[in-house]
Amino acid sequence: MSGQLKEVRGRIASVKSTQQITKAMKMVSAAKLRKATNAITEMRPYANRLNKMLVNILSNLDGDASTSFGQERPIESACLVIVTSDRGLCGGFNTNIIKEAIKVIEGKYAEVYKAGKLSILPVGKKGSDALKRRYDKANIISDYINLNNNLDWEHISEVPNLLMDKFKDGTYDDITVCYSKFKNAAVQDPFAMQYLPVAKLEAKDEKGDVKVAKSDYIFEPDKITLLENLVPSILQTTFQKYLYDNRAGEHGARMSAMDKATENAEDLMNDLKIFYNKARQEAITKELSEIVGGAAALGG
Repeated sequence: MSGQLKEVRGRIASVKSTQQITKAMKMVSAAKLRKATNAITEMRPYANRLNKMLVNILSNLDGDASTSFGQERPIESACLVIVTSDRGLCGGFNTNIIKEAIKVIEGKYAEVYKAGKLSILPVGKKGSDALKRRYDKANIISDYINLNNNLDWEHISEVPNLLMDKFKDGTYDDITVCYSKFKNAAVQDPFAMQYLPVAKLEAKDEKGDVKVAKSDYIFEPDKITLLENLVPSILQTTFQKYLYDNRAGEHGARMSAMDKATENAEDLMNDLKIFYNKARQEAITKELSEIVGGAAALGG
């Protein structure tokens, strides 16, 4: 019995130590989440408005491929950007993004992958490790795995610039970004967004026929000169928003996971304490019974 009690005491100490770690990780994630939430909250309206304007403009360029990134062509080669975290302990955060990426690869890009013309650009180690093992035919671009360490404009702009250049020169016919959209600390939705070509803005007329919505922008200077500078800037901002969304989602998911782990540790510790007290009580009762039995025998 004494050996069993010692083992339970050891388990209680171990759980308590683990609980201290999870509680500390929760507090760290909460602090990082506040900063990340402020960043995405400030950026999202600006980025969404710019993206809406970009879609509207490119939907009305009449197929001018030299100045737009909205030209659709048969998908013979493609690139999938998957944005995950570098570390785990954040619940199903990374798993959900990876599942979304798998859907794209085995759905939209199935033929491209079979032909050996699919490139995967992972941002974050978890996505890189998962897809590298699963899709050995894909070209893994591992130069930007650690991009999450610094999300400053100057640091991340290299990736959207690379993607735009590869799309313009025909290396990629289609580019999709898989990431997690942050809603709150408890909810992060995985998304697969078409990055290039820019999706066309469509509307329906009174007969129900699809037609392209017309914008009434006035361009000054001329349209081509303006778009050569405007479009890359908007696409850079859009890509930066993806990373900001994902970072806030990661910290929210980790905070929630560590909070739940701390509660589970508390419950487990309480159960172990109850078991320990019962076992200790049984041991004391047994010892008392032996003493009383011995005393009765001597008295007899």
